[in-house]
Amino acid sequence: MNTPPCPDHIDAFDQGLRNRRAVLGDAWVDRSLAQANAFNADFQSLITRYAWHDIWGRPGLDHRTRRLLVLGMTIAQGRWEEYELHLRAAVAGGVALDEIKETLLQSAIYCGVPAANTAFKLALDVLRQMGVALPAQPLTPEHRVSVHRTFSTPELHVLRQGRGTPVVLSHALGMDVHLWDALARSLAEQGCEVLRYDHRGHGQSASPPGPYSMDDLVADGARVVREWGRGPVVWVGLSMGGMVGQGLAARHPDLVRALVIANSTSWYPEAAQALWAQRIAAVESQGLAAIADGVMGRYFHDDFRAAHPEVEAAARATLLRTDPQGYVACCHAVAKVDWRDALPTIACPVLVIAGRRDQGAPVAMSEAIVHSRPGAQLVVLDNASHISVIEEPEAFERALREFLSSL
Repeated sequence: MNTPPCPDHIDAFDQGLRNRRAVLGDAWVDRSLAQANAFNADFQSLITRYAWHDIWGRPGLDHRTRRLLVLGMTIAQGRWEEYELHLRAAVAGGVALDEIKETLLQSAIYCGVPAANTAFKLALDVLRQMGVALPAQPLTPEHRVSVHRTFSTPELHVLRQGRGTPVVLSHALGMDVHLWDALARSLAEQGCEVLRYDHRGHGQSASPPGPYSMDDLVADGARVVREWGRGPVVWVGLSMGGMVGQGLAARHPDLVRALVIANSTSWYPEAAQALWAQRIAAVESQGLAAIADGVMGRYFHDDFRAAHPEVEAAARATLLRTDPQGYVACCHAVAKVDWRDALPTIACPVLVIAGRRDQGAPVAMSEAIVHSRPGAQLVVLDNASHISVIEEPEAFERALREFLSSL
């Protein structure tokens, strides 16, 4: 009597084959196995058992990390056939193009510019063959992203691009300038000069000892605009960036032509401040990893996270790269924000954007801002939570453009 093999007792070849299929895809593996012959069958068996089971099956690194390592190693050795194979598999397997790009950029330093040049050329060929559309990013003066640092201290990392209406994009707590990549590119292409900067304690900006106050963050925003020399500006701030924008418009009205406050608040009640104290204590004792799950749950709603795991992964990586001390220092500023008395004094046009599914800054907080600032417009994005510019980019940009056209 024949009995099927017990799945708990499959051999190393079958276990390796599972990993090989998971990484390279069924079609390629089936074709490779079918083409085995008396000369190379033993070799095929060897690499399936030892490479794909003993190495790819080890728990120390996930498949995404191993994929990126293989790309770097094949670039270093100039094994371009293997490089293209694993590149194609990485893209098909969902590895983010930004992570692949960073791996290729890293190879320019450690493998040499000629090798990286070939890697980028072959990558573009593979992406074209796979039908991956890449947005244009020409390096002409009106499109090129220029990198600066403030002359004044603490030094702030600044990106600028485009020509036309001056717009400042100010990011949320735990994020950085790249929160705005897509919007900045689109605005620059359509007649805006866009500046974005990393808040102190974030990204590539300096992280002086804290705690910080909201006045510190507002002063940073003011000196960024003054050093740029293009004010008054349209200030677009999300969450913490929206808090800074409120203070800037109230304290430095000569610098702000118009204000967009997205997914933000003018103050926190006492119960919310207690939650901020808990978050600060968790980061101080356990690091940012202790709060990462909770932050991602507030920043993106469950449906978006399920549909776009790569976006959540990128945001999580940005949060975890943030200097913990700088993050905590900014938490102190955010927790104690209070612009309720200042809001009625803001003279410039104001647009408030809220996310219907936002738990961190519920719609009621945006409604309170509009109530305190007569004449402010309110736009509620039904399918967005806290990082609305990423969850609903088209709706966010449409609301912003309509506001800009009304100025």
